[in-house]
Amino acid sequence: MEEFEALRHAIEAGDYDQALGLLDELDAMSRDDKIIKIMSYMRVLLLHLIKQAAEQRSTRSWDDSIAEALDRIVALNKRRKAGGHYLDNMTLHEALAETYPSALRRATREAFEGVRSVEQLAALVDRAGILDTALQQILRAQESA
Repeated sequence: MEEFEALRHAIEAGDYDQALGLLDELDAMSRDDKIIKIMSYMRVLLLHLIKQAAEQRSTRSWDDSIAEALDRIVALNKRRKAGGHYLDNMTLHEALAETYPSALRRATREAFEGVRSVEQLAALVDRAGILDTALQQILRAQESA
């Protein structure tokens, strides 16, 4: 990455303000990458919660996908050395809400063998309830990790 090369040159030149700026940029890039990965697993979690709510059933495969998504969200959200989490409770909720529309679109292709529209599927489920369920499951998984 060119940022590391620029950081090396800044340190060698004694330009510590530039070096600190580059470190901030690298930190932001790393954080953004973590959040994108977390949201990807949130999409999987929401997809299956939407299908469960819409079809009023579950399968072992859906349950396994939910468990795997929760495991990955918890692992990615944990700050190893600094402690705590990348996304706090409020930010987790915001990320879930941001991810919901794409999860709903994907669920439309899978629920009821793909015969319902996004609008039809959305009318069958309680968006707020699904988001709350997803958040509560993530928080419980974080507590038990």
